[in-house]
Amino acid sequence: MDNNRLYIFDTTLRDGEQVPGCQLNTVEKIQVAKQLELLGVDVIEAGFPVSSPGDFNSVIEISKAVTWPTICALTRAVEKDIDAAAEALKYAKRKRIHTGIGTSPSHIRYKFNSTPEEIIERAVAAVKYAKRYVEDVEFYAEDAGRTDNEYLARVIEAVCKAGATVCNIPDTTGFRTPYEYGEKIKYLYEHVDAFAAGRAILSTHCHNDLGMATANTVAGVLNGARQVEVTINGIGERAGNTSLEEVAMIFKTHPDLGIETNINTQKIYPTSRMVSSLMNMPVQPNKAVVGRNAFAHSSGIHQDGVLKNVETYEIMNPKDVGIDDNAIVLTARSGRAALKHRLSVLGVELEQEKLDKVYEEFLKLADKKKEINDDDVLMLAGADRSDNHHIKLDYLQVTSGVGVRSVASLGLKIAGESFEAAATGNGPVDAAISALKQIIKRNMTLKEFTIQAISKGSDDVGKVHMQVEYNNQLYYGFGANTDIIAASVEAYIDCINKFK
Repeated sequence: MDNNRLYIFDTTLRDGEQVPGCQLNTVEKIQVAKQLELLGVDVIEAGFPVSSPGDFNSVIEISKAVTWPTICALTRAVEKDIDAAAEALKYAKRKRIHTGIGTSPSHIRYKFNSTPEEIIERAVAAVKYAKRYVEDVEFYAEDAGRTDNEYLARVIEAVCKAGATVCNIPDTTGFRTPYEYGEKIKYLYEHVDAFAAGRAILSTHCHNDLGMATANTVAGVLNGARQVEVTINGIGERAGNTSLEEVAMIFKTHPDLGIETNINTQKIYPTSRMVSSLMNMPVQPNKAVVGRNAFAHSSGIHQDGVLKNVETYEIMNPKDVGIDDNAIVLTARSGRAALKHRLSVLGVELEQEKLDKVYEEFLKLADKKKEINDDDVLMLAGADRSDNHHIKLDYLQVTSGVGVRSVASLGLKIAGESFEAAATGNGPVDAAISALKQIIKRNMTLKEFTIQAISKGSDDVGKVHMQVEYNNQLYYGFGANTDIIAASVEAYIDCINKFK
């Protein structure tokens, strides 16, 4: 066995599925299992066969669908559980039975009403019974995190002698600190001969109740564990399990630790999206590695640094996890460098003076919106290019309501001279355009009026496209504003400015 090789045991389909509302049907489980195979996980814990006919059937079908990863089935230290697991695994190319029992004082006393010695006997019996069906038997010492190290070593020594090939040391309640958990793994590695001799390996299984699951897992690996039990997106009971993507990228970004996995990291993000979608479990935006903000930069200082050299604020290449690129998110905190970069990406190059002017308008818009998108940026740049238009909107005020006619008051700058008008209409847009027509006394007809659907919420910029006929010729205009009435008037004015 390669002592630097870390085996990835994914329990998304077992422990991850125990989250209320995250249950998958068999077809969906097969879909996830195939994706986990592409990701490169070594072991897929497919379910708890004795728990339900659905789980039993899912383990069977996953065993048929997946080729090279080991398929694992969970049991209690109960013969009927082990029988069910063995039956469900009959089609698996590589099979493992995962059996175990609680070892902490509270589990022994309150859960089992038993004694420490009897627990050891039951653990050994379960491993021996599972060994009748499969060669690869994993033993879990539930609540090992709160089990005395000396007693835990006795349990683990006994099950290794009985034939266990993997010994799982769960911090079931997420209680231990990284130092404590690392020391526990180190103690077992030093006091159970099977690990140093390579006859068995230690496995971590950490929960995130105190936010330490990943740190505990890494501490376990650095102290001798060579299997980690993880889930996609860190889903799992209560606060969740150790996140697969975090562990994989920790060791990828720290090659000096000398730990290697079989994970194809470029499959991480697509796998994360799939699991999130199928299980209806949104990924928190600031989630490490796979959150939508994981490679997003909104601070002007950070954006400037990233644009100069990406390594100033990024320790991972987003392409390494399957994300196309980082995101320079334009907000009110963004600087000129970020705006210039986004304009350049969109094919717009502005001189410094014009860029400064666009940036001023950008800040005004950014104060109204949470985030500026590409359409907004193009609109701002277009506004700059239209500075030489001889007709410009100076002000607009509209009053509207239910049961009353809308009234609009409007001011225009035409070749530097101010004009004002007021009008009523059957709606705010009609009233505003009627006021506009009182100033621009031309025989023009509105032929087309399109408002782009707002997709991101009430603070998004409304986009209006208009088609106006004048002297038997059609003119197209565009307007964009957080105020849809103002956008409509701007689109109309854009048409008029193009009249020949």
